[in-house]
Amino acid sequence: MAEYLTRKRIETEFGGIAQINGVIGKGRQSIVYRVETNTQKKALKWYDTDKIKNIEQIHENIRRNIVDGKPDRRFLWPEYTTITDNSTGAFGYFMELRTDDFEYFADVVRGYKFVTDSETGSPIKKKVRFSSLYAMITAVINIIDSFRQINASGKSFQGLSEGSFFINTDTGEILVSDCDTIAPYGTDLDIKIRSEYKAPEVIMGKLPDEKSDMYSLALILFRLLFRGDAFEGEKTVMDVCLNEKEVARHYSTDAVFIYDPDNNSNRALNGIHDNVIKFWNEYPEYIKEAFTYSFTTGINNPEKRLRFEEWLNLFVRLRTEILCCMCGKSSFISMNASPEDEIFICPVCKLKYASMKFTDRLYRMPLCVGGKIFACDLDPSTDDLITVAGEIVENKIRKGLMGIKNHSRKKWSVFLPDGMYHDVEYSKGFPVWQGLKIDFGKVKAEL
Repeated sequence: MAEYLTRKRIETEFGGIAQINGVIGKGRQSIVYRVETNTQKKALKWYDTDKIKNIEQIHENIRRNIVDGKPDRRFLWPEYTTITDNSTGAFGYFMELRTDDFEYFADVVRGYKFVTDSETGSPIKKKVRFSSLYAMITAVINIIDSFRQINASGKSFQGLSEGSFFINTDTGEILVSDCDTIAPYGTDLDIKIRSEYKAPEVIMGKLPDEKSDMYSLALILFRLLFRGDAFEGEKTVMDVCLNEKEVARHYSTDAVFIYDPDNNSNRALNGIHDNVIKFWNEYPEYIKEAFTYSFTTGINNPEKRLRFEEWLNLFVRLRTEILCCMCGKSSFISMNASPEDEIFICPVCKLKYASMKFTDRLYRMPLCVGGKIFACDLDPSTDDLITVAGEIVENKIRKGLMGIKNHSRKKWSVFLPDGMYHDVEYSKGFPVWQGLKIDFGKVKAEL
């Protein structure tokens, strides 16, 4: 394949012309360009047909995805294609252009990226960090929900990698890439990806499906939360012949989770896996148990793997349990408390916080300034997992006095200190006090 150079023009399937303005990135089998067509800025993924055996099958899968349409706005989905080159069979497809406020998944995991210094022109490291625990857990929820959306349509990821996601580290929003490799169950696009993202049965030749995606999801989430690999421990590191075949073995027939409670042969090593060791100890037991179950029982038992809804429930709970202390420390209340506790203590400054009990769940929400209530917290039947419906704020006049502000479009009924219930509409708030009761509609809560 001859690479298309900057400023080159290429014809679209509808007869329009796309102007190529630069290279965004290169993969083993394709190049992604920045283009402009009909005054719109797009990304163009162009395939190296010399390196792809089943290019027509991939082309047909892209056509099918274009017709089906993208599941939601998070997907950088194929929109339309170029004219196919008659002599080489080369082609590409256009998709939405990623904006600069989204970071590469790999950079988020690594904690930094390389940028060009404006003064010297030399590459320098720039930190890539989530702005808050809310942003990080919201990103996790978004990733889980993207898997759920794909599998609800009878499709699965066949080219999954850490390049498949981009994350806004301030908000937790995500973009899903590699959508050309999302294909119906039973389809084999023969995409060459690393074993670290595959379920064991897929490594050994079985076609991807919902169960294999459940496992791949766990691998992706582990890498994001713990900044390391679930199966890269002592046993893997000590393998002096770690070629592609050996790597596949460590993730399939000989897979041992680094925190397997019954097998310590592949433990994380100090000095090599410091991130995993550090972050593993910062999450509550129910999160660690979910990963342990997934990478022990779930390795060879696809039917017993955690479903997408189960993962969502776990992380919706974890997000509710975020404690943002006034000292600047953020933590999860269930790390140092039990579900029955009503008062929670910051592990750093020891400041105490009251909590709110919801009628439909056992766990509680700490009442701290900056705490967020989401739409799904107030309506268990909704699929809206991201919208903030309420927020705990500090009184602008009386510092230290907390209140709850209604960000939803629904009217709340609140029991206030005058002994009466009052309606609280959108953008209005009310004080937090001992005896507080709130009727959100489908869910109630009290202090």
